[in-house]
Amino acid sequence: MAENSFENLGPRWYVAHTYTGYENKVKANLEKIVENRNMGHMIFDVRIPVETVVENIGGKEKEIEVKLYPSYVFVKMCMTDETWHIVRNISGVTGFVGPGSKPVPLEDGEVENMGIESRTVELNYSVGDSVRMVSGALTGFVGVVKEISEDKKKIMVLASMFGRETPVELDADSVEKLEI
Repeated sequence: MAENSFENLGPRWYVAHTYTGYENKVKANLEKIVENRNMGHMIFDVRIPVETVVENIGGKEKEIEVKLYPSYVFVKMCMTDETWHIVRNISGVTGFVGPGSKPVPLEDGEVENMGIESRTVELNYSVGDSVRMVSGALTGFVGVVKEISEDKKKIMVLASMFGRETPVELDADSVEKLEI
């Protein structure tokens, strides 16, 4: 399979396209192959994102799981000729998402936005702490944390700019705590 020869980018999320209704079968078969061939160091996770929806059927409410991306299975793996071949040859898989036979990994932001995997953010500062902006247009400015979003991804900082305090919304990882 020399025409595939993948540049190993480390573990990344790839999307395998399946026949309609084969998602669970593909996931189960892939997990069994990973276990049987001891490939856990190359294929790390297999997911089918779902959401729980409450439907009213015949006057009764019933919770059902709905696939967010029907006909797709998400696989976190190190892309090599061997792992490509394993996933591609599972019954029900029609191919990977990407041009031709070259799979394209999802960007970290896409993975998070699609609800496949979320990263946890550990903040070393809290409301009232002085911080310095370390990225973006306001790099170098100093301010005080006024508010932190529930998901800890965004913060509101009162930045000292041009002699005034101006509220600025920033990504939580674009500031660092000032040590006093």
